[in-house]
Amino acid sequence: MSRCSNVENVSPQVLKKVSKELHELVQNPPEGIRVHLNEEDITQVEATIEGPPATPYAGGLFKVRLVLPKEYPALPPRGFFVTRIFHPNVAVPSGEICVDTLKKDWKPDVGIGQILLTIKCLLIVPNPESALNEDAGRMLLQEYQEYCQRARMMTEIHARPAKHKAVLQQPQNKDRKRMLKRL
Repeated sequence: MSRCSNVENVSPQVLKKVSKELHELVQNPPEGIRVHLNEEDITQVEATIEGPPATPYAGGLFKVRLVLPKEYPALPPRGFFVTRIFHPNVAVPSGEICVDTLKKDWKPDVGIGQILLTIKCLLIVPNPESALNEDAGRMLLQEYQEYCQRARMMTEIHARPAKHKAVLQQPQNKDRKRMLKRL
């Protein structure tokens, strides 16, 4: 997973737009999603997504990263699960996410919040036809109960809330204001 900074290569207008959007996402996060500010490099967007209820991922907290290329928004960001997950659309071991919104269906007006919601929706409705993890894709189609059992087990091992409890807590107002000013 790329940790290379693109912040010096992205235009000031794009940086301003991304900064504004991240500010809004911190102030008014989508349900079950928390954006974490990376004060040093806003081209590396980090967030935590709660596993949706009634899925094998329920009860889990999944860290994700979006890497904005220097050509953003003309080109889509690359998405990664930092938390290990058993899912057809997530490559092992890189965690790279395959979703049409970040590939063939990319539109420059798609916002970071919409991308994060799309990734959360992928936890509800996986797409085995574009599987990066072929075992998970095959299992989802042919042995659904076994797929659910394996995904639940991986969630229990790698995405337990106790590991990430502080992640979803709102920073204190003073800390939040200080972080937002730095953007």
